[in-house]
Amino acid sequence: MTPSLHLSTAAFDYECPPELIAQRPNRDRTASRLLHLDRTSGAVVHRHFTDLIELLDSGDVLVINTSRVINARLRGVRQNGAPAEVLLVHPDTDDKWIAMVHPGGKLKVGRTVRFEDVAELEITGVIGGGLRQLRLTGLDWKELMDRYGAVPLPPYIERSPEREDRDRYQTVYAREDGSIAAPTAGLHFTDDLLDRVERHGVHVVNIVLHVGPGTFKPVGVDDPAEHIMHAEWYTVPADTADAVNAAHEGGRRVWAVGTTVARVLETAGRDGTLRPAEGWTKLFIYPPYDFHMVDGLITNFHLPRSTLLMLVAAFAGIDNVLAAYRCAVVERYRMYSYGDAMMVV
Repeated sequence: MTPSLHLSTAAFDYECPPELIAQRPNRDRTASRLLHLDRTSGAVVHRHFTDLIELLDSGDVLVINTSRVINARLRGVRQNGAPAEVLLVHPDTDDKWIAMVHPGGKLKVGRTVRFEDVAELEITGVIGGGLRQLRLTGLDWKELMDRYGAVPLPPYIERSPEREDRDRYQTVYAREDGSIAAPTAGLHFTDDLLDRVERHGVHVVNIVLHVGPGTFKPVGVDDPAEHIMHAEWYTVPADTADAVNAAHEGGRRVWAVGTTVARVLETAGRDGTLRPAEGWTKLFIYPPYDFHMVDGLITNFHLPRSTLLMLVAAFAGIDNVLAAYRCAVVERYRMYSYGDAMMVV
């Protein structure tokens, strides 16, 4: 990556009052507010999420992430009866999974975590970065998650997952199991709103990026260039690549619904042409960065010092973004996963 020049990690800090962190979703998905930021002028307009229809042009392409959140958080017991927690991250070879475990110091190779007398996870390898390789006996992985798993709500939601979260911490268009965090920019859409967007002449296409634990990991080094991203699996279908390329050739805009979509488009289209692809991406976008694929960004508000905030700052300019965030705090926007949205044009 290009060195971050004068921008240290501290440059991406801001104050967010804890009471603005949304602990529950709006009753109506589309009831969210929409902070509209012009990245050229820095001008901010306060809107509602449904206003985005009038901000999109016929012929534009809207790209969504159809990854589905799995019930990845598991609570069981160790061999001595003490509690243990497992956060499944992604499948590995030979029907094993990679996971984060707690307490990490106690769960070494050969140790197990049991779920009643029904299933058992065995630690078969230490991967590094706090990750373990696990083997399951007694159930298959889907049965384990269905029976014992919970929605992995982010740590700033200070309550236990509830039945409502299985639906609301999921986009209405989620299809492919694999994420341990929602692509939250998509949480504001309903089927009806997407239908209206398409009737407006906007072409809606999809990619997949299975969101991993790195989405909540703050950048802990002074220079963002030294931060190591977790790899995440992505897929770009051929029809999506065709639609994006045709839009650019015709002078139309391509909108990324979320930072996950932006990273996939930039990963698979670094030379200015989007190609069908699948694989692992560790692309870390931070200022300065020259976007090749994304013309507009729909996103939520993000944690200070996070890679997600850095991506938005790379797209809209750090001064514009921090000024917009300060404005959102003054205007009492709801923040983070279950919070309000932002549209950068």
